[in-house]
Amino acid sequence: MIVARGLRYTHPGTPAGAKPALAGAEFSVPPGALLCLCGVNGSGKSTLLQLLAGLLRAEGGTLDVAGRHCPGAEAALRRHAALVLQDADMQMLGATVAEDLLLTAPPAHTAEGAAALAAARDAAGRFGLLAHWDSPVHTLSYGQKRKLCLAAALLAAPGLLLLDEPFSGLDHPAALELRDILARNRAAGLTQVVSVHELEPVVDMADLMLVLDGGRQALFGPPADVLDRVRAHGIRPPCSWAARREIVPYE
Repeated sequence: MIVARGLRYTHPGTPAGAKPALAGAEFSVPPGALLCLCGVNGSGKSTLLQLLAGLLRAEGGTLDVAGRHCPGAEAALRRHAALVLQDADMQMLGATVAEDLLLTAPPAHTAEGAAALAAARDAAGRFGLLAHWDSPVHTLSYGQKRKLCLAAALLAAPGLLLLDEPFSGLDHPAALELRDILARNRAAGLTQVVSVHELEPVVDMADLMLVLDGGRQALFGPPADVLDRVRAHGIRPPCSWAARREIVPYE
């Protein structure tokens, strides 16, 4: 369960009198739900994701994530949540696919290390990366790098998965693969927050939508209750909604 009450954050160095990066966010997300987080550039999406990941400490309001009450429990929240950045090159730390997936694994000669290796190879297989197990990460395609970061995040068995613009730059087949991953996560009961600019790839999977505008919460609720009002905040509704007021699967 995620519960935010009056959540506020101002980035260090912000000029006096300038608007905070996030102000007054009030929402709740039940366990296992998928929240579609949307807004134009600079609306506060990345700031909110970092607060949810425990990387930033709120200066006002409260945030409770599965019993981890912030401000104050950011360290516990970092162990509970996994944030996958938009820029995969900023997140990959290993030189090869294998090294990246095994960064935090116990020594290979131990039973724990053997189990970690098996889990990492299984993840690589599920994400179509096993053939690239020993490949340098810089040789991977854009989509493969994204999948590697997501596989590494899920290996940590997080209770909350946060994705920052995961569909950005993906071609259609890669977007469908990502949707399949999100669907499997949802079936497994994983709570997910997915930040997007374009709604089509994810809105039919979303239980809730949160629209930010200028650092403030503009809209929150089930997609069918929100989509008629998103244009006022710079967001294009799905074509199916604009034409027939229907939410159809992305194909």
